[in-house]
Amino acid sequence: MAKLYFRYGAMGASKTSQALMTAYNFKERGRRVLVMKPSIDTREGTDIIKSRCGLESKVTLVDPEMNIWNLIFNMSPRPDCIIIDESQFLSKHNIENLCSIVDKLGISVICYGLRADFQGNFFEGSHWLMAWSDTIEEIKTICWACNKKATFNARIKNGKIIREGNQVLIGGDESYAALCRNHWKEGVLKND
Repeated sequence: MAKLYFRYGAMGASKTSQALMTAYNFKERGRRVLVMKPSIDTREGTDIIKSRCGLESKVTLVDPEMNIWNLIFNMSPRPDCIIIDESQFLSKHNIENLCSIVDKLGISVICYGLRADFQGNFFEGSHWLMAWSDTIEEIKTICWACNKKATFNARIKNGKIIREGNQVLIGGDESYAALCRNHWKEGVLKND
């Protein structure tokens, strides 16, 4: 039975690695997989995703207004599974399309992404994935300061946590740190 999955975690939780391993597992079993990412994510180039541990894949880009339903409906053959990295950047329209793909075409869609931004607010994509997904799973990582479970993403600049700015700033370890709620609230990057 097809489902819409949302697998979320803080920065550095290995979401991209897990997405790529899931794609590999499907392909190894002879299944057709379509790997996608939002076009706003340009860290590794426009048509690729790459994990911190070196795994990578070519991807199909998703724009906020793109009709993913039409793309998949008109594919021949259609994929057996769709995997989307950085799904927090998807639009409500994109998530509605994904729900239709699952419900009407019977294709599972597995989304990987952040739950919340550096201020603790939902992204548009994660908001609708939390609301409409059939299965929601947390991918865990640890706090930079205390090694407890990290659930928040702190934006850092010059070694300090910053609280203001645009919701989206594409970056990795140079721009973000995964923290527990307590250290995120206190603004503590490392216990000394």
